[in-house]
Amino acid sequence: MLNQTILVGRLTHDPELRKSEEGRSVTTIRIAVQRSFKSGETNEYETDFFNCTLWSGIAEATVDYCKKGSIIGIKARLAQRDYMVEGQKLFSYPEIIVEKISFIGNGKD
Repeated sequence: MLNQTILVGRLTHDPELRKSEEGRSVTTIRIAVQRSFKSGETNEYETDFFNCTLWSGIAEATVDYCKKGSIIGIKARLAQRDYMVEGQKLFSYPEIIVEKISFIGNGKD
């Protein structure tokens, strides 16, 4: 079985470090990924935006080395949580959990 996602894009905001209830470092980033083809209607590249969660050392390094506009590459897995509402089991949208990050550019280019 394989659960792997690879994305390369730009950060849409400066990452901010938080602490979980258990004391672990965590940050959530939003990455803008330009599609590799142009839209037929507008003849422009479209962009997809993804929220990603980073934990512990990866979260700390990202906050230290990245800012809005930085180009990064991530290797991640998708996770889905379930929860109960009025006795019904519901599922959240898949969450992107970053396992590895590569710092490609500083956003000045």
